[in-house]
This record gives sequence, structure tokens and C-alpha cells, in this order.
Amino acid sequence: MNSENFQAGERLVNAAYVRQGSQGRRAHELRVRTLLEQGKCPEEGWDESTIELFLHELAIMDSNNFLGNCGVGEREGRVASQIVARRHYRLIHGIGRSGDIAAVQPKAAGSSLLNKLTNSVVLDILKLAGVQATSSCFVVPMATGMSLTLCFLTLRHQRPKARYILWPRIDQKSCFKSMVTAGFEPVVIENVLEGDELRTDLQAVEAKILDLGAEHVLCVHSTTSCFAPRVPDRLEELAEMCAKYNVPHIVNNAYGVQSSKCMHLIQQGARRGRIDAFVQSLDKNFMVPVGGAVIAGFSDAFIQEISKMYPGRASASPSLDVLITLLSLGTKGYRQLLRERKEMFSYLSTEVKKLAENYNERLLDTPHNPISLAMSLRELDERNPEAVTQLGSMLFTRQVSGARVVSLGTVQTVSGYTFKGFMAHADQYRCSYLNAASAIGIKKEDVEMFLKRLDKCLKALRRGKDQQDGPLPPNIDMDADMEKCKIGEGDDPKTLFAA
Repeated sequence: MNSENFQAGERLVNAAYVRQGSQGRRAHELRVRTLLEQGKCPEEGWDESTIELFLHELAIMDSNNFLGNCGVGEREGRVASQIVARRHYRLIHGIGRSGDIAAVQPKAAGSSLLNKLTNSVVLDILKLAGVQATSSCFVVPMATGMSLTLCFLTLRHQRPKARYILWPRIDQKSCFKSMVTAGFEPVVIENVLEGDELRTDLQAVEAKILDLGAEHVLCVHSTTSCFAPRVPDRLEELAEMCAKYNVPHIVNNAYGVQSSKCMHLIQQGARRGRIDAFVQSLDKNFMVPVGGAVIAGFSDAFIQEISKMYPGRASASPSLDVLITLLSLGTKGYRQLLRERKEMFSYLSTEVKKLAENYNERLLDTPHNPISLAMSLRELDERNPEAVTQLGSMLFTRQVSGARVVSLGTVQTVSGYTFKGFMAHADQYRCSYLNAASAIGIKKEDVEMFLKRLDKCLKALRRGKDQQDGPLPPNIDMDADMEKCKIGEGDDPKTLFAA
């Protein structure tokens, strides 16, 4: 209520009580005003009542919520289900206009304000996480792969002769398909093995630029966050190379915001050379539902050009989700999550190393990967090659999600390109292995439960092999495990569980 309404209320309720209520309301309004004036994530997280009050006030600024609105157009923010309306806080119009996802929508001042605030708050968080040189960003209602595609399509207008994208190999389908979907030809740069780590082959990248001609290369498409034993690309050296040959550089930073090391690489790459844009997932970094990403960069003009490439209006759901989350956490809460994640990675590494030694395996030495780790399965593979993929099945049916078992020799075709040793980031890695990651939001209980279940599975596999030509114990029967997973017709169990 405004001051006039509070004064009117004094005729019905004791004036002192009304003034007290007005002061309580003002405390909420001061938080909102600070947000609007500064455009930064608050230090302390907001309570739910402040967030909901703010969202309701944004919603009544949209035309679909005007009391006297008369809509005669084809898109008037009408919603048939009140459940759906409540789910979206009645912010129905979405964001942007047909020519620019960042443009203000005349029918939806509240939703437009939401969009601008979200982009501003997320920019503040990217700087807080380590890329202080970031000048501009926007939330896009597409996951990382399609957001990368949008970046490549934008570069097409700047480089009409280009048809190739140089891509240091990372065995993840969506980032590969993002290039093919954009209509470009990926040039796969195989990694080099340094100790246990798979690292960027800088000489091969430079040789390809010279061989193809810089004007025919759309960009270098590098990666930060990845599954061990693959480690983040050598971003600083790649950025210097891109600046030297005037080749754009797009970074897939899918879940790198949660890692100070990944963000430092981007910051240093932009300082020393050329990085045009870096893309990160909302769900992986901010614990919101899948469906959104952040495209960020160091040139306001280029980031605006990408936003104008998006065709039509867009859903406001990802922006709404991440704004609610960051207002709830505040910078203090988000920093705490980052600290906890780093602590859990150290704990996970220590405990996996101990477990590996109990089974004559080892934790692969991948110090440049700050999120993912890998445990060798060499002895298990040598004793019984089928047990490697079986381990993936066993963990999955025991409700261990996210762990990946990678066996040697897997061949996979993606968008017409065939990869040998797919999932291992190399044609032939030195051993089979199991991946686990310490991502934002992980708890000590998650790590302990994973280790306990992994230990039981490895023990069961060892017992099964030690039996003289006998069947494996019933608790690891492959048919039973597949029945629990309800594998569909046409699915290849080995491929499914290896992933």
C-alpha cells in the first residue's frame, strides 16, 4: 500500500499500529529500491515474503494483469490454468521483442524490468566468481548447446568466408552438435597426453589455422569444465593465438562458474588475448531447472549482437528462476556454496584415492581439473572386461547418479562424425576408469553414500570373478539390473550404462 492508503487505514485501526505496519512494509521496499538502484546481488539473501512481494508488484505492471485491460491481439498473456499462472507469478508475456531478446516489451513493463535486473544480477555474480572483466551478459532460455549455436550464427555475419570451427576434443555431444547445427564443419583437434591428463595440443591448433587460412576459420571453440582425465583447455595460450591470427574465440564454460580456477582461466585469457564470449549453464551453476544459459563477454556491442540474433520473444522462466535463487542466496550464500563445493572436492579426492588403493587401482593424477576426478579400473578390466560396463549398471540401479564408467574402445557416431574411444576424449586412453564430480550443492552425505555403494559394487564384482567359472552373484545379475532400469526397445545396455 502507498502512504495514502495507510493514512486511510488509520480511520479503521489505531494510527500507531498502522504506522508500525507501514514501517514493516518500508523495510521490504528499501531492499527492492537498493536492488533497482544498484542492480547487484544483495549481500544477504532475501526472505521469501520480500521476494514474493517484489514479484507480485512486477506482475501487476504487465498489461495482462491490468484491472481494466481489454486485449484484442493475438498474444495477450491469457492463461487457461490458474496453476500455470501461479507457477509463473502471472508474469506471462515473456521477455524481449521479435527483434531482440533484450529489448523492452511495451505490454510488459514488469517482465522487462525482471529481465534487465536478472542480467544485471547475473553479471555481478560472474564478476564475483572471478571474471571481473566481464562487461555484458544476458540470460537466454536455451541450454548451453543451443546458446553456443547462437554465438556461432552471430559470428557468421562477421566472417562470411568461414566454414570451419577448431575444436579441441571434448567428448560431450551437445557442444559438438552446436557447431553442426549452426552449419559449420568441426575440425577436431585431438588432445595430447601429459601424465594422466589430456591437454590442449596448441601446436595442432596453430597448424590448422595456418593450413585452412585464418579467414576460413569461424572461431576456436574451447572448453573449461570437463570430465577428468580431460582438463580445461589452455585458455590463455589459445586466447593469445586467436588474437595473433584475428580468429574469434568462444568458450564453453558449461559448469565453470562454480570453479575459481575455470573463471580465472577466462579472466586471464581475456586479459592476455582474445575471448569473444563464454557460455555457462544456469542449472549446473545456480541450481535451477534445466532450460537456461548465460552468454557473457567483454564487448557490449558483440553481446548485444548475439541477443539480437535470437528470433522472437522468449520465455521468462529461466530469468525468473535464477533471479529468485540469487535473491534468496545473496552473495554471501553463493560464496558459501562455492566454498563448500571446493571442500567437498578435496574430501572426495582423498576418499576415492583410499578406496582405489584397496582394489589395487588409483586415483588418476589430474591436478588441472578442479571439478571432476577419475579412478582407474585397470585391474577390473584385465580380470573381466565386461565387469567395467557392468559396474556402471550396478551404480545406476543403486541410485548413484552422475558417476560415469568409461570403458576402452567405444565407438560413437555423432552427427555423422565417428569418434573412437568416445567418452574418453581420446582414441585410446591408457585404461578404463570411473568419473565422479564435486559440483555446487553437493553434500558430505552424498560423497559418503557414493563411496559406500561403490565399495559394495566393487566387492561384489571381485567375488563374482573369483568364483571358478561360476555365475555372478544374484545381486549383480545383469538381466535383473536391466529390468530395474526399464530399458526401452532398441537401447544398447552397454552404451547406456557406459554413459
